[in-house]
Amino acid sequence: MKKNLIIRIMTVVLFWGGVMTAQAQVMKSADLEKYAKERYGDKWLDAAANLAKDLTLDKNESLTYQQVIEAPGKTKQQLYVAMNYWATATFKDNQAITLNDKEAGCIIISSTLKNIAQHMGTLNKYSVSITPVIRIDIKEGRIRVTYTVQTYDVLADISGGWLSPTDDAKKTYGDSKRKADDKTNANLYDEQWEIAHHYPFVEKDAQKRTCAKALVMTHAYSNAVIDKIEEAVKNGLVGNDDDDW
Repeated sequence: MKKNLIIRIMTVVLFWGGVMTAQAQVMKSADLEKYAKERYGDKWLDAAANLAKDLTLDKNESLTYQQVIEAPGKTKQQLYVAMNYWATATFKDNQAITLNDKEAGCIIISSTLKNIAQHMGTLNKYSVSITPVIRIDIKEGRIRVTYTVQTYDVLADISGGWLSPTDDAKKTYGDSKRKADDKTNANLYDEQWEIAHHYPFVEKDAQKRTCAKALVMTHAYSNAVIDKIEEAVKNGLVGNDDDDW
């Protein structure tokens, strides 16, 4: 009997460990790229130009998406629990959830997705990350999701371009190896590119190819986030987290 109980406990631990690992983030960059290509094609310049026809920037020149998800029959309390569960299980960084107000029915998440786009230019190599702000507002029977990105966070490597030294020993490949806040490598520097000031919102752009892919990936990630939230609202995080137990 005791042995069976231990086995059951270990099974539950392994199950939940697998769930939490799988939900460690909405989607990995490699999976997001596959997701984006399936929907928009792999010609990033064309895909970005096509998307831009239907995209408008908000008053702060941010790329913002908003969707109301209906949840008939579910109370504000039930939806808050479901969204809080989804947020804490999905974003493992303790600092990701910047606001969690039960009374107001509001959860705000800010979490970085690294290396959504990389490009080797003439002089520099660029690696682009984004940190969307995801706001979930909760009312009786519905939630509203607002997804906002204002800038691309860019790590530029001046040793990684086409005209950079060909000796591998002199290249840093910093986009994949530099740790956060590491300022020790003089070849690496951080930039923030405002989306409104780059392609496809600005036609003449020195970083056109980099920003084309970054825009498509940012758009695709918004779809992935909203889809995951809608799934959690309608079917729960793991498919059996309802009140019938």
